[in-house]
Amino acid sequence: MRPAVGSHGRDIRKMTDEQEKPPAATDDVVRRLVNKTGITEAQARELVAFLGRNNWTSLLREARILNPKP
Repeated sequence: MRPAVGSHGRDIRKMTDEQEKPPAATDDVVRRLVNKTGITEAQARELVAFLGRNNWTSLLREARILNPKP
């Protein structure tokens, strides 16, 4: 059986494994968002997936909509 190699000579299976693991920076943003706003980790991960981890202002705005403080 031939190895699953992409056009650049990299093992495709390894590439998909790398893509499935969330980067450490994403974990940091999720943790910070949960601590700052009180939303759940699942909600924070979903926001980061939609908006990207570099959009802190937008992440905060959306998290505060999900969990407004009384």
